[in-house]
Parts: sequence; structure tokens; C-alpha cells
Amino acid sequence: MPSFPNVTVDAKANVYFDGRVVSHSVHFPDGTKKTLGLIYPGDYHFGTAAPERMEIIAGSCVVSMDGTAESLSIAAGQAFEVSANSGFTISVGDGICEYICSFLPA
Repeated sequence: MPSFPNVTVDAKANVYFDGRVVSHSVHFPDGTKKTLGLIYPGDYHFGTAAPERMEIIAGSCVVSMDGTAESLSIAAGQAFEVSANSGFTISVGDGICEYICSFLPA
């Protein structure tokens, strides 16, 4: 399980979809940022401004990228990337999906 030394964490949560998706922002000394979060069962669409890498650390999900008909099943220990100015739909069937979202350089 990853841990992040020497970081600053925003205590105020990022809450989406009536609390069904919740994350906290983590700021690193080099200026980069990640969010650590939970996704409860349901289907959720997110838009992206910057490119992102989503690492699933617990649970599982199904992901569909905007503009494609393909769905990817992602389990704990796997990841997917999303382009800037794009989006994706993430679906969690049961349980809780835990993730680390890294914001990548453009």
C-alpha cells in the first residue's frame, strides 16, 4: 500500500454525486498533486482538464472513455489514464472502489 511522506493534505473533502464519490487532495513538495478517494456503487461521469492516471488500490470498477464504446474492467493493483480535455464514466458494481488519482504533466 503506498504511503506519501512529507506531504500536505487538504482536510476539506472533495465531495461529488451527493457523497457517493469523496476524495482528499494531497500536495507534494515538488508542486504535484494527487487525490485519494472512495467511490461507492453507481455510475459516474468525470471530465478532465489535465491528463490523469487513476490507480485502483482496493475494489474494482468498469471504465469507459469518452468517445469510445470500449469498457475496461479495472481491479485493485491496476490503473488507467485519461487524456486532458476529455472524460470518462466509472462504474462500481458493489463494495467500495478506492483510488489514487495523479494529475500528469500536460
